Amino acid sequence: MLAETKFAAEPLAKPALGEPYLLTPGPLTTAYSVKQAMLRDWGSWDGDFRAMTADMRRRLLALTGDAKGEFDCVPMQGSGSFCVEAMLGSFVPGDGKVLVLANGAYGLRAAQTMQYLGRAYTLIDKGDYLPPRGDEVAAALDADPAITHVIAIHCETSSGILNPVAEIAEAVHAKGRKLLVDSMSAFGAIALDVNEIRYEAMVSSANKCIEGVPGFGFIIARKTELEAAKGRSHSLSLDVHAQWAHMNKSGQWRYTPPTHVVAAFLEALRQHEAEGGVAGRGARYTRNRDVMVAGMRELGFETLLKDRWLSPIIVTFFNPAHPNFTFDRFYELMKDKGFIIYPGKLTVVDSFRVGCIGQMDEHVMRRVVEAAALSLHEMGVDTAAPPAAAIAERAKLAA
Repeated sequence: MLAETKFAAEPLAKPALGEPYLLTPGPLTTAYSVKQAMLRDWGSWDGDFRAMTADMRRRLLALTGDAKGEFDCVPMQGSGSFCVEAMLGSFVPGDGKVLVLANGAYGLRAAQTMQYLGRAYTLIDKGDYLPPRGDEVAAALDADPAITHVIAIHCETSSGILNPVAEIAEAVHAKGRKLLVDSMSAFGAIALDVNEIRYEAMVSSANKCIEGVPGFGFIIARKTELEAAKGRSHSLSLDVHAQWAHMNKSGQWRYTPPTHVVAAFLEALRQHEAEGGVAGRGARYTRNRDVMVAGMRELGFETLLKDRWLSPIIVTFFNPAHPNFTFDRFYELMKDKGFIIYPGKLTVVDSFRVGCIGQMDEHVMRRVVEAAALSLHEMGVDTAAPPAAAIAERAKLAA
């Protein structure tokens, strides 16, 4: 139960510049210097901007551990889903077949993308509580020799599951198939080293763990796959091979690039390096998660997932069972205190999500917990315990 005396503190101050913290899986709270980097205009054909694009591509490749020069980086205008579609449309041939591994909205979106492309696919759908495992993937590949590719979601942010990509990659490679990775919400904070995890291509986005702003994503792929993709894409704009060939020939993007977003992203990459790269960024996010989850559990909230599957990117909580609790009201109260949380994306139970990424540290996350406690008190909610049915559903589906 929540003690009333716990909420006697003054309302929490909002963050610098009066902006709320974005407790989402991206867009997220960015550093002031990242915002400042967008105050200058850049010519998209100019040599200075071409040098910026080349520097960005080099820096991103360095995060993969590719010392042999087997990979290349292809930035692509648009949101993360644009890049996932570009990857699938460019690297899966017309007569190929994809095994889609889903345990949330983004795996299902990959399957929907394959449907739109009119290309063959099959689906392993694990629901909201569990990850796909290597032995399941191996069995599916044995059962269907027509499967040529597997797509896995590195971090499924609709639930917060961190999927075991290394285990999946080992199974895919052992069966002679090709792995594509949607690392949209994990790359930059969770290692995806090409020397340890075998994959042919991966995608991520500017406004995730690198802490840039929205406007483009990027595909990192083996050069052999990029070469084989020539003429394969279903789309003019989303043709990864054409974008790659044009960039390597001219240093330019094929179509108008998000110049200001690239400038901001370069500053974000410099900050990422200064923090200690993937390991440093991942360590901060992990502390954010641990502090926030511990505090929310003290208030009575329960996480959707068992601890072993909790990602340091975003955490899903069950809505409280208390009759006075409504998410919309809770959302507004949290926003008034300087924190924008995320609605749930589950199909079975009511939930909400709290992101751990962006320009925040464990001290901010303690304030998040204080804000949640105050908000519950203002709603007249004296316990955040979830409905018994939600716990029963978790026990049944996560067994």
